[in-house]
Amino acid sequence: MYQYHCLNPIANVGLDLFTEDYQKTEELDGAQAVLVRSAAMHDMELPDSLEVIARAGAGVNNIPLEKCADKGIVVFNTPGANANGVKELVFAGMLLASRDVVGGINWVLENKDSETVGKDAEKAKKAFAGQELAGKKLGVIGLGAIGVKVANAATHLGMEVYGYDPFISVNAAWSLSRNVKHINSVDDIYKECDYITIHVPLLEDTKKMLNQAAFDEMKDGVIILNFARDLLVDEEAILEAIKDGKVKKYVTDFPNTTTAGAEGCIVIPHLGASTQESEDNCAKMAVKEIKDYLENGNIKNSVNYPNCNMGVCTQAGRIAILHKNSKGIIGKFSNILGDADINITDMTNKSRGDYAYSLLDLESNVTEDIVKELSALEHVLKVRVIK
Repeated sequence: MYQYHCLNPIANVGLDLFTEDYQKTEELDGAQAVLVRSAAMHDMELPDSLEVIARAGAGVNNIPLEKCADKGIVVFNTPGANANGVKELVFAGMLLASRDVVGGINWVLENKDSETVGKDAEKAKKAFAGQELAGKKLGVIGLGAIGVKVANAATHLGMEVYGYDPFISVNAAWSLSRNVKHINSVDDIYKECDYITIHVPLLEDTKKMLNQAAFDEMKDGVIILNFARDLLVDEEAILEAIKDGKVKKYVTDFPNTTTAGAEGCIVIPHLGASTQESEDNCAKMAVKEIKDYLENGNIKNSVNYPNCNMGVCTQAGRIAILHKNSKGIIGKFSNILGDADINITDMTNKSRGDYAYSLLDLESNVTEDIVKELSALEHVLKVRVIK
């Protein structure tokens, strides 16, 4: 029996995928799996029982990834599950920045008691006039699940779309419309585009990548959209760029004291994935990832360990070993199992940076003594008996 704990409310359509072999617990201690959305985990004491954390969403800034890796805890996210919801809000933001819809609505509310509100609106609406998206140039920085959807949809609106991603995956490349111009330098987006939307993960080398130097390269009156992470944009610098007329509007899905209420900023209260469909999709994907890992040892969409898939085990036994990426360690696994007269019928070893994962199918079950011997090896972080 596996126990799982939810740190945030998780859609029932996902939790319903758990079988009778899983039991929900209100306590973190003793749980093998955790599902989380936005709860901060950095200061939490993680129990030794914990095997897996699944983030029902894409960003994992709230999870201590290296701490988890060192404890042999695999962390998953759910890339693409909320992509359509975010994509749609990007276009809502684009339209709000292009046409002063909010200003027009507020004018109507302010004049709602006037008997001539309809007539007066014909004169007042000139103040809220804007521009159309068709024919404008859109730069999409980051062509992951969301970026590809935004880029493709924009082509159908008559926009000229530039896409930039030096690390684009094969699947993303196949999904990208041939009408999107895939460029090799982000500087071309800065120089050419009327709209720029960013969809990259927050890493040390992407933090504040949209900064004063980038704004200086851009066209006057550019519109910037940020539905990825607030720290991707130097927001102090963008406020200055707005004052100088370089940036016309900054649309962000991340409220903070810097941008909330600031002139030229349209600040949305983190609604990108706040749709029932997105929450359902994320929950279902997170539960499937947990089940496949706990039941089969397979890893898909991990953010701290390599992906690894050997399907369902048809042999007598299967063990999973989470370890540091060090030379000669596979031979040590083989020696211990060989000395115990246990034959390895199939195995795979994958690495990701300093961490690695080995999955071994065996002709017979391993004993507790063998597990202890494997666990005692230098650089081994955790040994799991799958079957």
